[in-house]
Amino acid sequence: MTRLLLLGCGKMGEAMLAGWLEGGTAPADVVAIEPNAAQAAAIAARGVTVVGSAEAVPGDFAPDVVILAVKPQVMDGAAPTLARYAGRTCYLSIAAGKTLANFAGYFGPQAAVVRAMPNTPAAVGRGITVACPNAHVDAAMRATCERLLAAVGEVGWVADEGLIDAVTGVSGSGPAYVFHMIEAMAAAGVAQGLDPDLAMRLARATVCGAGELAYRSPESAEQLRRNVTSPNGTTQAALDVLMAEDGLKPLMARAVAAATRRSRELAG
Repeated sequence: MTRLLLLGCGKMGEAMLAGWLEGGTAPADVVAIEPNAAQAAAIAARGVTVVGSAEAVPGDFAPDVVILAVKPQVMDGAAPTLARYAGRTCYLSIAAGKTLANFAGYFGPQAAVVRAMPNTPAAVGRGITVACPNAHVDAAMRATCERLLAAVGEVGWVADEGLIDAVTGVSGSGPAYVFHMIEAMAAAGVAQGLDPDLAMRLARATVCGAGELAYRSPESAEQLRRNVTSPNGTTQAALDVLMAEDGLKPLMARAVAAATRRSRELAG
């Protein structure tokens, strides 16, 4: 039995909660803090106790993990209200840009904190999260946090918190890159004479299907690319453009670098 206190039930918080409940966590072992009445009602319908503020959490509820799932811009006001659990719980944050040093300021230098960067495919159980623990997180806490994060997808760990910025650049912001690629593929199809609705269907299905194949296949992305590329064929003609010196690889490198740099700025 793991008791969970969830601060914030937005899209990511709700997705994680759904994963925990589907994985066997008992609703009675979860208390959620959500001031929005409509969202609170939706969460309460799952059997979870929902309160409007930290002060309203039942006094006899002792969480093993406090999950911080509010937006970064409200964290400064919301997180310190949960400082009373420091020393007897682990804090798990999924807020972008909030560092382990920030949480030491909220909860004290001895608090056990895991900083995590998930991404939006968590909403369908296919996300990936990379986490970084501080020095006060023991093996049992780490295992519990990994189990909680794994409810919505894959989990990886880094020891160097600075790498979270690069993780943000690749996977945190990455879904938007893929969505934009769908837009670009569809627009290119329209430019070649396709009906816009059909072009969008083709682009979405192709990206989703290729992603699922990459997910299921034991072969590398490079090999999968080779598998569909006939010498001097149509795919090769397209790849000659995408793999040129000014093609997709350097463009993506610049994009990820820009997102990584902005992540560092927001955390600083």
